[in-house]
Amino acid sequence: MPDGFAIRAATAADADIIDAIIRSAFAGTGHGYQGEAELVRMLEADGDALVSLVAEADGAIAGHVLFSRMDVEADGAAIPAAGLAPVSVTPGRQGQGIGGALIRAGLDELRAQGVAISFVLGHEAYYPRFGYSPDLGARFASPFAGPHFMAMMLDSNAPWPLGGRADYAPAFGRMG
Repeated sequence: MPDGFAIRAATAADADIIDAIIRSAFAGTGHGYQGEAELVRMLEADGDALVSLVAEADGAIAGHVLFSRMDVEADGAAIPAAGLAPVSVTPGRQGQGIGGALIRAGLDELRAQGVAISFVLGHEAYYPRFGYSPDLGARFASPFAGPHFMAMMLDSNAPWPLGGRADYAPAFGRMG
């Protein structure tokens, strides 16, 4: 984590600031992420948010990450799973390691909750540094299947499932 920053659990009082950070982080990216702020609100309202963390410095929130509950079956059995989406950092603070620190802290929290696997739909050059693998993601049937769909076992010693199905929380299906 960059000097002077602390990571803490997001609270209901942070919702408007988180919303503004997501909107500013994705503004002008051309990636069609305008709905990310609404997605976070829907996941929270549905009770599907497992881990929601903010990075704070001098009383100001500079970044946010959310991991939400997923419905995943691996080798015929349901396993506890979470999807990473979104991670956002205010434009003036991007490139300082805040997003990465938030992701690592979130993964640690998922491990503490007993979550077995995490998925992300994202840039294939960025997320593997945290342990996400397109090869593991490819073993799961998902509406998001493809090179940007990655997964990681949260216990690095756990064997990879041979195959299964991975569905994000219902809020993802309500995205426009």
